[in-house]
Amino acid sequence: MISGSHLLGDYTDRFWFPESASTFSDQVDSTFMLVLWICIFFMVPITFALVYFTIRFMKKKGEPAESQVSHNTPLEIAWSILPSFLLVWIFAKGALGYIDQQQVPDNADTLAVKAFKWGWAVDYGGGVIHPELHILNDQPTQLTMRSSDVIHSLFIPAFRVKRDIVPGRFNDMWFHPKVASQRVSDEDLEQAWADAKENNDGVFDREKYQFTEDGYRFHDLYCTEYCGKDHSKMQTVVVVHETREDLNAWIKKYSVRPDGVLPAEYGKLLYERRGCGSCHSLDGSRRVGPSFLGGFGSDREFTDGTKGKVDEAYIRESIIEPKALVVSGYNPVMPSYKGQLSDDDIDSIIAFLKSLSE
Repeated sequence: MISGSHLLGDYTDRFWFPESASTFSDQVDSTFMLVLWICIFFMVPITFALVYFTIRFMKKKGEPAESQVSHNTPLEIAWSILPSFLLVWIFAKGALGYIDQQQVPDNADTLAVKAFKWGWAVDYGGGVIHPELHILNDQPTQLTMRSSDVIHSLFIPAFRVKRDIVPGRFNDMWFHPKVASQRVSDEDLEQAWADAKENNDGVFDREKYQFTEDGYRFHDLYCTEYCGKDHSKMQTVVVVHETREDLNAWIKKYSVRPDGVLPAEYGKLLYERRGCGSCHSLDGSRRVGPSFLGGFGSDREFTDGTKGKVDEAYIRESIIEPKALVVSGYNPVMPSYKGQLSDDDIDSIIAFLKSLSE
């Protein structure tokens, strides 16, 4: 889980906006600047005129006004009709941009995205599900999104796209990235991992290093619909790969447990990647769900009045059918991971929980 409240992956020296990284961003920015300069064009002379007339026609109390003119028909027609052309221009420009964002190209890649309190799960197929959004540069990409609990909203500032995600239905959005994410040097990546292992208990902090644990620069992705206690932590990253081969290599890397990685180590990685830390702590503190520290082998009382021990069978059932046995004192809000985790993934998580109780 991301430790901070803002990733700042899109920070640039631009005054108004983050980096323009999609075909929509230039269109959105130009519309914004059009409205801005029209407002400035009218605001400046109107403000000066207001100040001038206030001073020029200031009268002492009781003195008669210099003019009793009630209206000026040509002037009133001018300031009513002429601005209407500007309003139509702004509307047409915005409407055309909106229509473009609704017409998904036939050759677009499609990814399924699930939003939940408080994280993201992107399905890359073949059982590969990851909280980060990885896409191909100069290739239209469509996101088919759903929520497992409440209303969320996916926002990518660098792409200038945002769409609400409503539970009980699918919502779509698409974009065409035009700027590939840069790779950091192997030396910088090795140094960051060494620092993480030495000073952060092996947890890689993207906010601190401003690149992912795989060495990619990124764009920010936020939830912009208040969805509960940890709404501010519901953020992840967007990585734009230069080639299809590079993207496929990244997906393959996360398709199975890497060679030489012990189940408990891989279980810890899954805990971090799937956002388990947003609900389950590792230090014994109470969050949305019970803490994982010392949980394995302990006795639990459930909301239906029954009691049981936290063992392999219970953990597996809690991952696949989390509402079957809910610990007393907690709400049944955990989403199901059925079909999202392989048997080896679940076994690795169990091994990780065991290690926390040893």
